[in-house]
Amino acid sequence: MQVEFSKIEGRSLPFYLAGAALAALAIAGIYSTYLMSVHGLYLSGMTNRVPWGLQISMAIFYIGLSAGSLVVSGLYGIFGKLEYKPFARIAAYLAMLFLIAGLLSILTDQGRVDRVFVKPFTYLNVTSMFSINPSLYSGHVLICIIYLWALFREKGTLTKIASFTVCLWAIGTHTGTGAIFAFVPRELYNSALLPPSFVAAALSSGAALMILVKVAVFRGTGRPLDDKLVIWLGRPLLAVFLVCTLYVLLIENAHRFYLAESREAGTFFLFGGFHSVLFWFGLIIFGCIIPAILLFVRRTGTSVPWVVFSSALVVVGVLFERFLIVIPGLIHPPELFPGWEVTGTVLWEGIVEYSISFYEVLQALGVLGIIGFAFLMGLKFLPLAPTEARQIAPA
Repeated sequence: MQVEFSKIEGRSLPFYLAGAALAALAIAGIYSTYLMSVHGLYLSGMTNRVPWGLQISMAIFYIGLSAGSLVVSGLYGIFGKLEYKPFARIAAYLAMLFLIAGLLSILTDQGRVDRVFVKPFTYLNVTSMFSINPSLYSGHVLICIIYLWALFREKGTLTKIASFTVCLWAIGTHTGTGAIFAFVPRELYNSALLPPSFVAAALSSGAALMILVKVAVFRGTGRPLDDKLVIWLGRPLLAVFLVCTLYVLLIENAHRFYLAESREAGTFFLFGGFHSVLFWFGLIIFGCIIPAILLFVRRTGTSVPWVVFSSALVVVGVLFERFLIVIPGLIHPPELFPGWEVTGTVLWEGIVEYSISFYEVLQALGVLGIIGFAFLMGLKFLPLAPTEARQIAPA
């Protein structure tokens, strides 16, 4: 199938308005990051007991979107499904942007910003996931660039090799990100199922976001898009990813609740406060069960508006899931001396609270503005978008 790619004109009023809005968000986010860097992280909602907040949640959310985006691109690159060739370039470009967004989200978490591009890449400690992951992230961006070049040049063999490599690397990168939490001896972190759970949710959110982006790009530019291609991405691809995500989540929490040593922490996570509401309603019901039902039921699963709606629910649900991975594990007191009772301490070791601050929200919106603006510019100056996308008729 011959697919022609072209730049978008980018001269319409909606394009300029979208660019201006994203640029404004980027500037506001940069200003917020500057204030937190100069005056300190006390401007955020983080404390000595909760040193990770919204910025870490957004970082692992973006890294997951990057991994999931590459799976959609790999439908053409690895499996040779020509009808999905029109989606490959956009998916690979977004995968690179999302990984960069993840790194931008943790900029202030590094402490001194002048060391961000030095220490993580010049020092390696193989016993620390914090030391290993910068190599995974930088390698991921580099391979995405090579993959994009192969797609632009129509290098068939190189495209297959690069797409296969980048998909494996993306899964490895997200596994490494999950290991940052899984290898920590805290009751709500320490779980061998956490890295697979990270990957499953990444595939779900990445596939869902690709559906939203592709429908928006094709509808916004007035280019023909075969509804059957969108429906197939949602049913069965996204639907199967959702079932896998739901399965791993339920097994992980059932295992935590079953073990005596982690039962109290598991009870706190499932029934202990506002985060429990986010888990049951935001993630499980609205983020997994409802979109899975909508996708598997033939009437709604074969309707593009319903597939788009289901995809939006999945993206929001996985965003909640990332927040639930980071925060409850920190606000719950760690078991410092297993089997012993602490009768006195100079520090408060009970359950603490964390509230997202205005500066954190502004920083998160700023990162979104940066990658959104970069995506618009990519569409305008690079041949990312195909002139049309149609299903191949059976021979």
